[in-house]
Amino acid sequence: MPENSSLRHYPFLQEVIGIEQILSMFDLLTDVIFWIKDTESRVIYANQMFVEHIGMHSLSHVLGKSDQAFFPPHIAKQFIVDDKSVMNGAVITDRLELNILKSGEFAWFSTSKRPLYDRQNNIIGSYGFTRLLSKASQVLSSIDAIKAPVEYVRENFHRDLKIEDLAKLAFISVSALERRFKKYLSKTPKQFINEIRLESARRMLIETRLPIADVAYRCGFSEHSYFSRQFRLMFGTLPSQLRENMQQNTGDTRLN
Repeated sequence: MPENSSLRHYPFLQEVIGIEQILSMFDLLTDVIFWIKDTESRVIYANQMFVEHIGMHSLSHVLGKSDQAFFPPHIAKQFIVDDKSVMNGAVITDRLELNILKSGEFAWFSTSKRPLYDRQNNIIGSYGFTRLLSKASQVLSSIDAIKAPVEYVRENFHRDLKIEDLAKLAFISVSALERRFKKYLSKTPKQFINEIRLESARRMLIETRLPIADVAYRCGFSEHSYFSRQFRLMFGTLPSQLRENMQQNTGDTRLN
């Protein structure tokens, strides 16, 4: 475990208070999602906000499972890659992330992650905090650097978007825009546009009965085959397979 002057207080924390009571304190953080994972990215503890965030009712439904049990494949993969990076010594502090809420709306989060050590200073897992940023949060001031192009993509993803036009919205060069997206979103503008389009298409496939070709077109994809390939890369399934699963689960054969 990293050296720290507060180590002298550990006997009191462990023997008098107890680790269970300490962990339960994280349930008081109503605006913070907190978790601890083992080396296989399986949850070994999470606070109540984490449980509610993933749509579960109790911690017992979460323990021992990885993100693959709770999130779409592309999001779970991103989290697990993050975990491995942290366990290799990386430190993530207040990283801004644009993620999707259960309502389907996009929202900004601030995430921090650290490696978890045992008494012999061996890394045995990871832990982290994610905070949903309110509009009044001072942290959101950092987003101003890419706010205009991000909002434009969210509202116009169905159109033919050019990176040059996004750069003009932010009054910067294309290379500067690329650097800002990498810094704040860990992806290029092109990747961001593609993800917004694909996530919108996934929602439309689930929530509407529009033909797949129409969904692709409405989400900015002019070629059906390209849309299908990109959809599979991101979600691990084809649009047609998603629709087929929807039909089997709902018994509605009108979906096509």
